Amino acid sequence: MGNERTSLLNNFAEELRRNRENHSLGIELKKEMQVFLDSLLSVLFPHFSKDKYSALEEIKSHLFILERDIKLLLSPLLANTTLHVEDVAVSFINALPEVHRKLLLDAEAILSGDPAAESIDEVILAYPGFFAIAIYRLAHEFYKLNVPVFPRLLTEYAHEKTAIDIHPGAAIGELFAIDHGTGIVIGESVIIGNNVKIYQGVTLGALSVDKKMAKSKRHPTLEDNVVVYAHAVILGGNTVVGHHSIIGGNVWMVSSVPPYSVVYHERDLIVQNQFDRKGVIDWVI
Repeated sequence: MGNERTSLLNNFAEELRRNRENHSLGIELKKEMQVFLDSLLSVLFPHFSKDKYSALEEIKSHLFILERDIKLLLSPLLANTTLHVEDVAVSFINALPEVHRKLLLDAEAILSGDPAAESIDEVILAYPGFFAIAIYRLAHEFYKLNVPVFPRLLTEYAHEKTAIDIHPGAAIGELFAIDHGTGIVIGESVIIGNNVKIYQGVTLGALSVDKKMAKSKRHPTLEDNVVVYAHAVILGGNTVVGHHSIIGGNVWMVSSVPPYSVVYHERDLIVQNQFDRKGVIDWVI
């Protein structure tokens, strides 16, 4: 029995050794990613910064530090690819002004669309929708550069923090607003136009999870000025929601609708005094 157990442990240890040899990145990537993301957000928005700095040279030095950190983080991931870490880091930093501009527009869209929001500062600091959009937009830049793994790590961190799941491959236009946000799912090949607003529980998903469709357009398109209310489900790569359309709560859609559509369920709502009702209500959950 002792020899069998020793043999089992030896074989298992050898299997673990091979796995470490083949898959070790040499760094705690998830932890280092979170540190990097915190630093990145603190440079873009003082709301996230524990250090107070406003001088031009200080800001420039933090940008250089971010570029250095990108190289350190991504070097193990790019080792077996044709990508050059220098080029990736420079391209990402060069994209930040445009990302920052879009995020300020997103914050404005959330502020103007939510009566409860009182300021841009409140949106940036306290709204999970803005946090999820910010990380998505940063992750999307790495996705466009074909960086493996890292974009998903970023958006999954946002998913963990906010319960909003936006794939880094989704193409999302300007003035994007998420209200509440809990339970939102936005798939990899989703296309969203400008000035679109979606509420909690919305799914923009695929009709099929066939692996052979991995590189195809599997998820829907929302054109400009669309509103999608809570818990609507819109599926399929050929499904297009025309511009200026309104999709009501709990709608299930697998086909396109033209511009200026209003899609909703018409239901009868019955209100009675419980003492006037005959019979027993037995709702089993």
